[in-house]
Amino acid sequence: MEIDHNTLVAFSKSWGLFYLLGFFICVLIYAFWPSNRKRFDRAKKSILDQDDKPWK
Repeated sequence: MEIDHNTLVAFSKSWGLFYLLGFFICVLIYAFWPSNRKRFDRAKKSILDQDDKPWK
């Protein structure tokens, strides 16, 4: 079975698009999952709680 360059490019463009869309949907689900709200709120506020001093 011989695979030429154009076939490989077409395959990678189509399935790569589906892969990236699926990954994007998974990231959105993770970001908006209700049980992760506390983690993200803690991360949002933790940067403001630290004193603004240089590291030792």
